[in-house]
Amino acid sequence: MAFSFFMRDQPTLEHAVDQMIPYASGRSRIRIWDAGCALGQETYTLAMILAEKMNRFAFKNVQLDATDHDSDNRFGDVISAGIYPQNELQRTPRNLLAKYFEPAPNQGYSRVKDELRSRVRFQYHDLLSLKPLGPDYCLVICKNVLLHFQPGERVEVFRMFHRALAPGGYLANENTQKLPQEVAHLFTQVAPDAQVYKKTGS
Repeated sequence: MAFSFFMRDQPTLEHAVDQMIPYASGRSRIRIWDAGCALGQETYTLAMILAEKMNRFAFKNVQLDATDHDSDNRFGDVISAGIYPQNELQRTPRNLLAKYFEPAPNQGYSRVKDELRSRVRFQYHDLLSLKPLGPDYCLVICKNVLLHFQPGERVEVFRMFHRALAPGGYLANENTQKLPQEVAHLFTQVAPDAQVYKKTGS
């Protein structure tokens, strides 16, 4: 499991969303894949950014697929419930807390509001199966995961992401992980200060 927390690497997510929104405009279904989502903190951070930057009608077209592969079978339950300890939300701006969270039944916890939870779907998925979750994704996010893989495995996972993306779709990676040279021709970097790429070719 990749450890994560709310608002982690927010600038990279912002860059990716800013690139994707004009590209996805007019689509009746906007598919986004958060690969290696852990317990969903990154997924819901991404959902908040999308909700803030998109109009409410376009946001209703978002399908955010959150995946991870781990022996901890709580992932799906936690992400579906959207309930997190309040101390994990300390980095979240107060205006976003008020807008997208509500008190949970258990004291000291907050729950993600249905506006975001209804856009998120969790599935177990092993990236090293090299089988795309599906086709036609507008955006794939994979951060703080591939550093745990061997160099050859990373190359094949990037090839898989290329297959999963719609033509011209976007990929966001953590800033410490550059694209391997073997797959550099498959993507064009679109943000000079972030690892955000546009798919080239079909």
